[in-house]
Amino acid sequence: FAMTDKGLKGVSNPSAIFLSTHGEPVPGSCVLVTLEGTRPMLVEVQALVDAGGPSPRRLSVGLERDRLAMMLAVLHRHAGIAALDQDVFVNAVGGVRISEPAADLAVMLAIQSSLRGKPLPRGFVAFGEVGLAGEVRPAPRGQERLREAAKLGFASAIVPKANAPKGTAAKAYEGLTIHPVERIEEAIDLVRRL
Repeated sequence: FAMTDKGLKGVSNPSAIFLSTHGEPVPGSCVLVTLEGTRPMLVEVQALVDAGGPSPRRLSVGLERDRLAMMLAVLHRHAGIAALDQDVFVNAVGGVRISEPAADLAVMLAIQSSLRGKPLPRGFVAFGEVGLAGEVRPAPRGQERLREAAKLGFASAIVPKANAPKGTAAKAYEGLTIHPVERIEEAIDLVRRL
């Protein structure tokens, strides 16, 4: 619901509040399909990786700070992406708080996008938990997340292999190309080719 001059009014697409309106894709931005209660919602995750000093800063707004340090270590160890001497800032757009580990994959892809200075493709979404061994773990309600992304016109999704629809079920996500991955390095390789 949103407050208007005529009182509370239903919001048909709450995801629009949490997605920024870049004319063109920008480096360091990745759209995450998260859950707000049981409802899937799209939120833009932004990362900025910048030259740090002797003790680089790690700052996270709207996402768990402890997970950020863990994700940077996993990126370094398993995908060869080092940000050891860099400041890393991560933000969930719109002031939303995301506490689920399914945000890991989107955060890591946003970080590598900022570090490389290359935007992710237009209409791209991601979700999935990433473990310390570099594995991409399934997220709850994966099919609902994919349906929401397809409904809102997204074109490409990187998701945990266990969340990818099998066989004819993929037809339910018209217009959305689903790329299943099992490891973080697979996901990084994939976005470099998209």
